Amino acid sequence: MASLSLTRAHSMEPDIRLEDYLDDKLQSTADLDNLETLLASVEVQRSQLQAQLDDATQELEEVRRSAEDRQGGIARQIDEFQKLQESIDVRLQIIAASDAPDEAIRRLEGPMKQLHRVELAYNYVSMLQDVESMRSEARSHLPASPKAALQPYTRLKQLSARLRELQGPADEAASHLVNYVEHITESLWDEMKKTMSEEMEAVLKKRNWPQDVDPNAEMDAEWLECFEKSIDLQIPEILYSDALVSLLPIDVMVKPFVQWFKFQFMGDTPTSTPQAFGTFCVPGFVQLAEKWEDFFRENLGHLLRTRFEGTKAQDISVYVDPACALITSLLPVMRQKVDSLVQYGLGNPQYLSSLMDQIMMFDDTIRTTFDYHGVDSENGWPGLASEVLDKHFREWLQAEKDFALERFHTILNSPDARNIDYDYSGAGKMKPTYGAVRVTDLLKSVTTQYQRVRRLPHQVRFLIDIQQEILDQYHSRLLDSLQAYSTLTSTSARLLQGVSNEQLAALEGTGAFETLCKVLGSADHIVNTLKAWGNEDFFMILWESLKTRVKQVDDETNVVGGMSYDHVKDSTSSEIDSDGSGSIFDETINVYSKRKESAQSLLVNALADSHHTAIRPYLSKSQWSIVTGDSTDPSQLSITAELDEFLRILKRNLTFLAPALSTTVYRKVWRDALDRLQEELWSNILIRQSFTTLGANQFVRDLQAIFGLIDRHIPDGSIAMTQLQEGAQLLSLPLETGEGGITLQQASDCIFTDNNEARKVLEELGIETLEPANARRILQCRVENSV
Repeated sequence: MASLSLTRAHSMEPDIRLEDYLDDKLQSTADLDNLETLLASVEVQRSQLQAQLDDATQELEEVRRSAEDRQGGIARQIDEFQKLQESIDVRLQIIAASDAPDEAIRRLEGPMKQLHRVELAYNYVSMLQDVESMRSEARSHLPASPKAALQPYTRLKQLSARLRELQGPADEAASHLVNYVEHITESLWDEMKKTMSEEMEAVLKKRNWPQDVDPNAEMDAEWLECFEKSIDLQIPEILYSDALVSLLPIDVMVKPFVQWFKFQFMGDTPTSTPQAFGTFCVPGFVQLAEKWEDFFRENLGHLLRTRFEGTKAQDISVYVDPACALITSLLPVMRQKVDSLVQYGLGNPQYLSSLMDQIMMFDDTIRTTFDYHGVDSENGWPGLASEVLDKHFREWLQAEKDFALERFHTILNSPDARNIDYDYSGAGKMKPTYGAVRVTDLLKSVTTQYQRVRRLPHQVRFLIDIQQEILDQYHSRLLDSLQAYSTLTSTSARLLQGVSNEQLAALEGTGAFETLCKVLGSADHIVNTLKAWGNEDFFMILWESLKTRVKQVDDETNVVGGMSYDHVKDSTSSEIDSDGSGSIFDETINVYSKRKESAQSLLVNALADSHHTAIRPYLSKSQWSIVTGDSTDPSQLSITAELDEFLRILKRNLTFLAPALSTTVYRKVWRDALDRLQEELWSNILIRQSFTTLGANQFVRDLQAIFGLIDRHIPDGSIAMTQLQEGAQLLSLPLETGEGGITLQQASDCIFTDNNEARKVLEELGIETLEPANARRILQCRVENSV
């Protein structure tokens, strides 16, 4: 047995763990008997530990060799990489100096393009398969379930829209595919509607619609179910469309009506002629709609309201009111009829004018009779007239303009156009000429032509191009008349331009007054008419719309209807761009008011000239200083003979002007004319002549005759000559008087004393208009005061 060592092999120091083990195993002598067993156990453990040690040593050696191999491999890889890098650098240098890469790229372009085409073709085919799959799926659900058919159709529609959306950024690529998908989408939709239409036609055929259907009858369940399915198919189209969509089942039901309409009004029958449109075609259309109006509303109203309740279409009458839906489906055939008539009218302007009036009347009838508003509940249905005018407004405008101007010239050239219409209004009102009245009637008829037009540019064009043109031409006519009158009454103008005896004779007597009254009355009539129109709803709305348009538009060269800002402003009102009230006729009213004022001023001058000529003999009378005769009471004296002609002329003028002028203008004209007369009598007689008591009383008597004549025609009209009247009163103070009266001497003493005394005397005499200086001049004219 090998000897045991209690020390470590290397350090020869005691092993503490060994000692602890022996102490644990050999605690008594009895344990020595088991020593061999113990040694055997230790030997076994040593053998196991040695085996483990050998295994660990072997593994360590293998790991060491593996690490050395790995390090050698990495070193080799580094060497290889460096060699490869050097090789690459060399090849790059070679490539940089060579054309081989470009040639390789060029050689690869063809295969790459081919590969791209193959991929694109594959994608195309895949998409076309999807498109065909969606189309087949949609077809499979019809006509049984339109709602189910809408699902694949909606996906197809979205795909079509998405392709079109992506085509723009892709420089319009794949146009064939995009167009094809759009075509498939549209054709599918047409096919779906056709399928539902055929089902509805089959239902209608079984009931022999409309011959065997009573307008007061009720639809059966099958009919209503078919109607509902057709509406279900259209609901997305209606909700996502801004344009008007006619209801498919009603389109089908209307087909017999359309056939009847075409036979009656679009064939070879007498009711198909253009002249029969307003007489037969329009009434026939309206009567047809009225006949079936209640039938559609009673049977289908609740279905449509249920389908569109809670959607944006719930307040649109063409979708919830079956009668309006009926009108929508009938309008295309009427539109077709109107288009054909318009083409005929373009070659016949007079008929085009009549046709447009009939179309607008038809539009109004549809709106009012059926409460038809189209898809615009706020602004209403624009009407067939708007559709025609969008294409042919200029042709219609020109036709209306030519007709209106022709009528205007006919009015002016009529024999009685320049005559005053004394029966136009009652007493105390201005009397225009027949021509002026007819011109305003013509303007009113023009207003009715475009009053129902919906678009602002069209309305403004009518206003300016036709009505304003007529007003401008008539204003030129009035201006020419005034200028001609001024030429005839001006000595220098007559010498320069030459005037015929007939023209001069026309102004004799009341001829001048009549000429001026015609202009004055006509201009006043136009002014008053335009002012009244400016307060009417139509022109007020037009004015406000025009002002709004001017403020919103930035381009002043095209404010409305192709007209510039200055053109519109000069034709309407200078207030067009302000917040003031104004009127659309302001500028026209201003120019006519100027003609009115000019005519009125010339009329005053004509009266003054007439009076001056008639009173000239009286002014030259020098018998104011006579001393014979009874001079105490002027009323006992006879009127001076030289005044008779003037009184006759004055009466004639008063009588002639009274019926032609309004009370206000009549009094104003005469107030100015009498003021001129007063000035003439004052300057040429009252303060220029010398008067005896008898002469003063005679002058007072003559003035009484003048004042009396004036007051008989113009109540209190002589007030305009109060200063002359009071001057004559002061002039005719008596030399002697009864108790309480003021004599000539007493008045003279006070008046020549100072102004205060003069005013006291004048106040005592009841004289209010004379100043002390004038009173002294008048008293100096009394012969008795110069003695």
